[in-house]
Amino acid sequence: MHKYIAIFLLLFKISPAAAQYDWKLKTEKDGIKVYTSLVNGSKFKAIKVDAELDASLSQLVKVLLDVKGCPDWVSHTKSCTLIKQVSPAELYYYSEIDVPWPATNRDFVAHLTVRQNAETKVVTVDGPAVAGFVPVKDDIVRITASKGEWVISPLAKGKVRVLYTLMVDPAGNIPAWLINLLATQGPMNSFQGLKKQLQKPEYAQGASFIKD
Repeated sequence: MHKYIAIFLLLFKISPAAAQYDWKLKTEKDGIKVYTSLVNGSKFKAIKVDAELDASLSQLVKVLLDVKGCPDWVSHTKSCTLIKQVSPAELYYYSEIDVPWPATNRDFVAHLTVRQNAETKVVTVDGPAVAGFVPVKDDIVRITASKGEWVISPLAKGKVRVLYTLMVDPAGNIPAWLINLLATQGPMNSFQGLKKQLQKPEYAQGASFIKD
């Protein structure tokens, strides 16, 4: 069961200000670095991922906004459903996370927004969990406490650098020590999946509102 608990650590595009943390490198593979940090007032560690990806800004944004494709690369996502498309750069979605017995599945509603700095072209993606939209279900634990952020910067030769930070409370009875022990595996698996997702032909043309 332990290997599944780590999936909760890459379910939100979310995070607090990095200045609050003392990041320590925990694992590195395939150009993906995963860090953790203690957080004042929380029993759960914050996570940071630093990675270079073979993609344009617009391609990566298109993947992040493609709600239906989320189960293909975010570990153990059972379902992901668009609730409301506010604009090309803003949406609400619902997701359920499949967790083997005896743990209980988790779900959340996220508000995803994208903005781009016109001068630097740096893209920021926020997606905190929000209340409402979908009623709480008796057999699923609702996650509501989460903060995070993707910061995507253009690099030379068709590459981008991603700084992804998050702090999430998975709620329910999962012990904090277990979440913290396995905090690096979920992000690593999902970023490896993201690399593969970016190679799919449907993302060759990126999000039209992002300037590469």
